[in-house]
Order: sequence, then C-alpha cells, then structure tokens
Amino acid sequence: MDILSLILILLVIAAIAGVLGFGRVSGAALTGVKILVVIALILFLLVLFGVIALA
Repeated sequence: MDILSLILILLVIAAIAGVLGFGRVSGAALTGVKILVVIALILFLLVLFGVIALA
C-alpha cells in the first residue's frame, strides 16, 4: 500500500467512527492521518527539491 491509500483509509475510518459516536477511535484515526500527511508532504518536498531521486 502506498501512503495516500493509507491516508484515505484512515479518513474513512475516522468518518465512520465519528458518525457512530466513537470519538476516541475517530480522534486516533485523525491523529494518524495528520502524521501521514506531514510525512507525505516532507517526502514530496524532498523529491521536488531533488534531495531524493525517483528511479
């Protein structure tokens, strides 16, 4: 799985848990989403500036 699919899966889990009233599960999933978004942005910037080369 790539990082974007993990972000989407966690967003769906957070939305469903929020609708069903599981606030802690929703909060935990959103925290995971925030961490993965930051990692994805850092990796994108590293690729953009040429620090990491994609083969």
